[in-house]
Amino acid sequence: MSAAVPPVAVVGATGHTGRFVVAELVARGSAPILIGRDAAKLAELAERHAGTATRLAAMDEPASLDAALVGAMAVVNCAGPFFDTALPVIDAAIRARIPYLDVTAEQATARSVYAERDGVARAAGVALVPAMAFYGGLGDLLATAAAGDWAAPEEVSLAVALDSWHPTRGTRRTGERNTAPRLTWTDGRLAPLPDPAPRREWHFPDPFGTQPVVAMPFAETITITRHIAAREVLAYMNLAPLADLQDPDTPEPRAVDGRGRSAQTFVMDARVRNGDHERGATASGRDIYATTAPLIVEAACRVLLGEGRGASGACAPGEIFDTRGFLEALAPDRLTLGFWTREIREG
Repeated sequence: MSAAVPPVAVVGATGHTGRFVVAELVARGSAPILIGRDAAKLAELAERHAGTATRLAAMDEPASLDAALVGAMAVVNCAGPFFDTALPVIDAAIRARIPYLDVTAEQATARSVYAERDGVARAAGVALVPAMAFYGGLGDLLATAAAGDWAAPEEVSLAVALDSWHPTRGTRRTGERNTAPRLTWTDGRLAPLPDPAPRREWHFPDPFGTQPVVAMPFAETITITRHIAAREVLAYMNLAPLADLQDPDTPEPRAVDGRGRSAQTFVMDARVRNGDHERGATASGRDIYATTAPLIVEAACRVLLGEGRGASGACAPGEIFDTRGFLEALAPDRLTLGFWTREIREG
């Protein structure tokens, strides 16, 4: 969407993903409100983006959050771990009567938003869109676009291939504190992921090709099952990036281009099966953290322009957006897309 974006507050603006989000908003003509805990870091970021405002806020001080959101038309929360920040920022957004979006990958956080804030947000006429990021939002959009008019397919499968994963400090901090068991969707309900997690081979598009993958569900399992009545929802990741993630010596991402993106490449493959037919949608690109920024900013733009017929309450991305149009708005500059349909032949 090309229209200039009204003022959007970015909580956690000075973090790795927050900086990408701020840059994306500025590129779209917005003057974002930069919110965080460190005045010096906020001032440094504001110097790079003329016209931005800076405000200090703390999660345990509701009045500071209220003051920080004054004048904002929406709030994007990039401050993890989100099991600490999501509900306080949501409550401030509801008091301010503005939409809330975040970039959590945490299943427990997405579930808590749906379970604990849907009703009050709906009553206030406020839209909440958790997990509007690479993990969560992109998978939901791809699966929904692939499903099309299939409201209750038999199976939704997602697989992610990364050539590497250099985690940020925020990713590591969340991983250390997130002790909730991973959940998968089987036989129409949430269940703990088996231990050991299932493995299989996945035929990714080039350049990844066929790779071993392991079940690794993130927030997309929660968002997809919010609005697609599939019997099974499966999510996988290739093994190489998990070795990087588990190695404490793997460094943080390093910028290699003018946008600040790392050299990391990815492909996300969604497949939806119904009877003897399968539909698919694929997205590939560079840097999962940088890709989160256009995803969540596009979502904020669409919510502010009324897509989803004035959606309110806690919403999944695929539930309220024109998913094919959303994805195509990010192509080919941010995402390379593919869509297909085929008949499944046994044997």
